[in-house]
Amino acid sequence: MGRLQAISRPWKIGNMEIKNRTVMAAMGIHSQRMVNHDNSYTQDGIDYFVERAKGGIGLIITGGMAVQNKYDSVEGGNCVLNSGDEFITNTRKLTDEVHKYGAKIVCQLSAASGRTAPVWFMSGEPIAPSDGLPNVWKPEIKHRALTKEDIEMYLHGFEVGARLCKDAGFDGVEIHAMHEGYLLDQFSLANMNTREDEYGGPRLENRLRFAKEIVERIHAACGDDFPVLMRYSVTSKMKGFNQGALPGETFDEFGRTREESIEVARLLEKYGYAALDADNGTYDSWFWAHPPVYMPEACNLEDCAFIKEKVNIPVICAGRMEDPAADDKAIREGKIDAIGLARSLLADPYWPKKAMNDKAEHIRPCIACHVGCLQRIFNMKDMSCALNPACCNEKAYELKPTASPKNVMVIGGGIAGMETARVCALRGHKVDLYEKADRLGGMFIAASSMSFKKADRKLISWYEQQMKETGVTVHMNCNVTTDHVKLENPDVVYVATGSAPRILSGVPGSDSPHVVSAVDALLGKKPIGEHVVIIGGGLTGIEIAYEQALTGKEVNVVEVLPEILSKKEDLCAANENMLRMAIEQYHIGIHTDTQIVQISEDSVTIEKDGKQTVLPSDTVISSIGYISEHSLAEQLEDCGVQFETLGDCDHVSNLMGAIWKAFESASKI
Repeated sequence: MGRLQAISRPWKIGNMEIKNRTVMAAMGIHSQRMVNHDNSYTQDGIDYFVERAKGGIGLIITGGMAVQNKYDSVEGGNCVLNSGDEFITNTRKLTDEVHKYGAKIVCQLSAASGRTAPVWFMSGEPIAPSDGLPNVWKPEIKHRALTKEDIEMYLHGFEVGARLCKDAGFDGVEIHAMHEGYLLDQFSLANMNTREDEYGGPRLENRLRFAKEIVERIHAACGDDFPVLMRYSVTSKMKGFNQGALPGETFDEFGRTREESIEVARLLEKYGYAALDADNGTYDSWFWAHPPVYMPEACNLEDCAFIKEKVNIPVICAGRMEDPAADDKAIREGKIDAIGLARSLLADPYWPKKAMNDKAEHIRPCIACHVGCLQRIFNMKDMSCALNPACCNEKAYELKPTASPKNVMVIGGGIAGMETARVCALRGHKVDLYEKADRLGGMFIAASSMSFKKADRKLISWYEQQMKETGVTVHMNCNVTTDHVKLENPDVVYVATGSAPRILSGVPGSDSPHVVSAVDALLGKKPIGEHVVIIGGGLTGIEIAYEQALTGKEVNVVEVLPEILSKKEDLCAANENMLRMAIEQYHIGIHTDTQIVQISEDSVTIEKDGKQTVLPSDTVISSIGYISEHSLAEQLEDCGVQFETLGDCDHVSNLMGAIWKAFESASKI
């Protein structure tokens, strides 16, 4: 056992003994490739969970299984009503395999979405606890109240589902969810449940009756000793419909307050729930339940610790629990009983083993980008991970040793270059990596420099450590030429020379000394004044605006397109949701459909719809994109050298694009 002894200790949920304090939090898969027609998991789905069991996780909670398919139905989702003996037989393959590695496994049964339903990929009539609740995504859509017959349908589904799960070898079930503003959560909240029957109204016990009857039905079907967990948001962090509260913001809680949460948690314990799998937030404040990079690590810990003091059942805390030492301290001090890990296990399935064996520096960190996981689900693609292409493709992307080791030359020490070198070396090739600068990381060094990008900086450190561990020979301060390539005569050449900032031109004053590129601004090559104008409202420009606003500076963003953050494939709704609310809170000026007319020493003149406005400015930051740096590639091509381009050198993309292509290419040679 390593020095993190608290996180390594066994514990119990009800009578379920768990070997350590790490929990794989539930994540929806929604994949026809990973889910069978009988709603059991395919071999790909089994491989995904088993890899996490191999990685040392104590408890796995599978993604939500719907208990009815009349409302909130998702293609590729699973519903207990379509399950039976075949489900039990096939699911035994999963539960038996997970148990071989000493892990326990719980199935999450879901009452689904209510007003949070993403209407573009869910079918069925929009429902909620009460008539007239606005849909989160399209507020013009109003939901109608569930009838008592509907509620009975759900209760029957929970009962049947729990029985099936027990017969299939699951160690318990988790109820989804009085959390994140999902349907059961909506029933619990006074501002969303205005029913006049026994399932709603001002009396809290009525609003919790649905949750009470669920656990009663399950215990009647499966026995009182069958553990039932509740996914639970301690507070809602809501200012109103579609209005979330940012960390540190003073606001009046529209949803569940801390004070009400005490009573709710105690009632859930009284009703028979065996544990609270806790965090904060609703879809209106999505960045609490799905914290992006802009949220602090362990952002839900203090609220979870608060509620643990009030109950006698275990409390699991989820939400960027990324630091093993801090997690261990929280458990040791009795703040929580266990940590919930979700995206961290997508990035590195072996997080628990590495943490408990004092090898935290070997953990590939989640960078809280959501691009490869949640964003893909909402784009109706299979869930994976931006940093780990093998996630949900464990067997297909399993790295196999090469039968014919080659001498591989990788030119460029950015993320794409390092991923290529890492994978080639793991497969047994001899790899030399060349970097023209004095440190590895490439353009990602600048991208990771913002105060909230600690995880990005950890990723660079992880890659540096991987270069050493895999035996890659790294040549720093080496500007490779065609002659160098010819002299080395490698078997394989990868060119990953990155990109360069697009230069602002054609605007009077664009060559002024106080005009700086986004990269130079991030690297601190020039001082930034108190009145900042940022040209370009893409993700980089808006993140820089947020970073500058955090320090109290006056910030304006000028964007030629009709909206900022227009490249949606790079930005999950949770991340965008928080950025837009931060723009409002920090009074960042946004000027869309706007042209730059002139840059002066102390101002920028802009024009929209024929009207000119002068913005005060002592620093102008140009964030208008990047251009591939492929001059070496062109020279090699002229010389007849065979090579492959990767990363931004191939085409300017996001981090996921760079890593995935590098991984796939290096896994084939």
